[in-house]
Amino acid sequence: MATFISVPLKKASEVDLVKPLSKFVTATYQGSEDQPEYLRAVEELNKLRKNALGRPLDKHESSLEVLLRYYDQLCAVEPKFPFSENQLCLTFTWKDAFDKGSLFGGSVKLALASLGYEKTCVLFNAAALASQIASEQNLDSDEGLKAAAKYYQLAGGAFSHIKDTVLSALSREPTMDISPETVGTLSLIMLAQAQEVFFIKATSDKMKDGVIAKLANQAADFYSDAFKQCQYKDNLPKEVLPVLAAKHCIMQANAEMHQSMLAKQKKRFGEEIARLQHAAELVKTVASRYDEYVSVKDMTDKINRALTAAKKDNDFIYHDRVPEVKDLEHIGKAALVKATSITPPLSQKFADLFEKMVPMAVQHSMSIYNQRKAETVNRLVGTMREATNLCNGVLASLNLPAALEDLSGDSIPQSIAEKSRSIVQQGGLQSIEQLIKDLPELLTRNREILDESLKMLDDEETTDNELRSKFNQRWNRTPSGDLYKPLRAEGGNFRSVLDKAVQADQVVKDRYNTHCDMITLLCKPENELNAAIPSANPTKTLQGSEVVNVLRSQLAQLEQLKEERDTLEGEIKAVTFDMSTTFLNALAQDGAINEEQLSLSQLDQLYSNYNQRVQASLRSQEELLGQVQTSHQEFSSLKQSNSEANQREEVLKKLASAHDSYVEISSNLREGTKFYNDLTEILLKFQNKCSDIVFARKTERDELLKELQQSIAREPSAPSFNVPAYQSTPAAPAPGPTAAPRTVFTQQPQTPQQVQQPQPKSQPPARPPPPMFAPPAAAPANAPPTGNPANNPPAMGPPSQAQGPPYPSYQGYPGYMPVHMGYNPYAAYGQYNMPYMQYQATPGQPGYPAAPPAGQPYPGYPQQPQQPFYPQQ
Repeated sequence: MATFISVPLKKASEVDLVKPLSKFVTATYQGSEDQPEYLRAVEELNKLRKNALGRPLDKHESSLEVLLRYYDQLCAVEPKFPFSENQLCLTFTWKDAFDKGSLFGGSVKLALASLGYEKTCVLFNAAALASQIASEQNLDSDEGLKAAAKYYQLAGGAFSHIKDTVLSALSREPTMDISPETVGTLSLIMLAQAQEVFFIKATSDKMKDGVIAKLANQAADFYSDAFKQCQYKDNLPKEVLPVLAAKHCIMQANAEMHQSMLAKQKKRFGEEIARLQHAAELVKTVASRYDEYVSVKDMTDKINRALTAAKKDNDFIYHDRVPEVKDLEHIGKAALVKATSITPPLSQKFADLFEKMVPMAVQHSMSIYNQRKAETVNRLVGTMREATNLCNGVLASLNLPAALEDLSGDSIPQSIAEKSRSIVQQGGLQSIEQLIKDLPELLTRNREILDESLKMLDDEETTDNELRSKFNQRWNRTPSGDLYKPLRAEGGNFRSVLDKAVQADQVVKDRYNTHCDMITLLCKPENELNAAIPSANPTKTLQGSEVVNVLRSQLAQLEQLKEERDTLEGEIKAVTFDMSTTFLNALAQDGAINEEQLSLSQLDQLYSNYNQRVQASLRSQEELLGQVQTSHQEFSSLKQSNSEANQREEVLKKLASAHDSYVEISSNLREGTKFYNDLTEILLKFQNKCSDIVFARKTERDELLKELQQSIAREPSAPSFNVPAYQSTPAAPAPGPTAAPRTVFTQQPQTPQQVQQPQPKSQPPARPPPPMFAPPAAAPANAPPTGNPANNPPAMGPPSQAQGPPYPSYQGYPGYMPVHMGYNPYAAYGQYNMPYMQYQATPGQPGYPAAPPAGQPYPGYPQQPQQPFYPQQ
């Protein structure tokens, strides 16, 4: 009764985690002080995977600890990296745990770009290793019993967790070993074995018979459930069924035996005999059908001795009526096992390598929050800049403050001279022309990067479509067209941004062309600028007048308002707030982040005061501009009006407007240059993303092509045909299942029963040409039939897939002997008696060696027409 079922480990292919994860960290946390720490953590994660999956694991708790640590790290790292086919694409390849796909159907190996798939397979290995560790425990000691129960329950919980999560974690049909049906069955088997361990523990502790009976009855119930699950599922080897059936009978027999002891204590001697008889029948069933799996000799002897003694006492002393089994009271059940809940961390030594890195949900929320914040800042700053430009435009149209400074009528106004010097200091016309010249080159570079990125996707999608058209349903991976939709949408956004940038560039160029002449004039030396401005009669009478003083005071207030706006703009841009803590708390409390509500609430709190100050600045400007226009009307009416004065004022207006335009055009061009340079970095990241996914898809494509080629190579090249019965060795039905090793799923040396199976005969020498003979006479009446006997199975073709372990042969019909394919089918000596026909040698060929003398009958040559050796098509 020491046979326990354990599960083999899955095998994983090597995966380089360092390169893709390091690239993501470098791109995402560029300039962060935590970046070196994250890069070291990536190296540690790669080492952890190699330790957990890249070497054989001992059946020891330390090996299980390594697997659990890697599983915990995967759970911790999953929300912090964008693992998906169209972002951070890592392809994980795992083989079916049971090696031979032909035993269970389905694919032997599966490669998926899914971290959920990696987690599922690692957890499967943890459960499998736990089952192996449990099966190695010494059940004669309390420590061994406790450890076995612990690990079986852990394995049951892990398999149950996989059953509930595998379909949501994978985007394709899983291999048979991790399918919900298979792992569900394995979970039931592990819980049944854990319950049996508790039964063994209760028995060794000599607990009350009633308690032991309930434990055994519950174990029998668990084994029955597992047996039923296996019976209708072909995912597990057929050898599991006899073990489960045997365990069910044994546990039920134990329950009846201990319940009979309880009945004896209560002086229910008839019930005692009935239960012992039932127990004896159960162990007899095990001995007759499953003895090669589980030995019940000791238990059978114990039950028979108890039954003999009970019958003797009842026959001579008690004479109690023996009831029918169906009339016996049902034995209760006591379930002491429960599947271990899989709630990371499962490892006792787990430490999150990326503890400081926030989850992707928080990163995504932070990205949207930063966009909202930038929009808020741009809106406030843009509003103030628009108001300033409006103010400058109004003053330029009124030729202010130049009109107040030009009361002499023949010198350069001070404001115009300052604007001229400002333009010259900023590089003048040459700096603008250089910026305008650089824009097309930057634009072309960005377009080339974007086009190359999309071309990679186009080429890979074309190849995928061609292979899909060629292999049809066999090409069972996600279509590239569906996978690349987010990337193509992102690329479309980039192209739209570039188109809008081109339009903005053209607007700036048109404005530059409009003011180019006046900007050129402002760049000239002061004497040339003075000569270019028309002279006018002096209006010295206005100097010191009240109107001029009022107008100058109003212009000074406007200048002060502009300076306040520059200060306010700096304050608005300097506002910072770390929303990651807020988002992390929300994620921890609710399991999700309501980014919009949290962001808008925080932004309103941060910028409401600044918004009020901006609106107050706009109202002040509006009032001052109204006052300036009124004062300017009075000033204009006092000035002497003549054509020269009008021409001079018109030129001064254009010069003032040209200066403002120069400042704005320079700002726009620098922003455009920065925009194109920033966009280049973004497009390079986009290009890397496209390159990574195309490379991953290429690797997946090559792997799938290799599998398809192997699959096609295994397919028969011609239609199957029936082989004649005399060329096949009929499979003998086994009287019972064959012996199972301790670990049912792992390959063990052959048992003696398997070794005793008849071996195929060695190949005989080549058969000489058949002799020539006359038409045979009628066969004697007592000759055995030449056709196949009725009990001979029909002809069977060679098996199309790997078969289960061998079964014992049987004698078959009289005279039957298994023959090797290709062996002489007519050499059944001693079955027929017929006269020997003289052998006619072929001309030029020696005769048959050791021929009998003339007239002596030739033994065993069949009386039937000559048939070709190979079957005719």
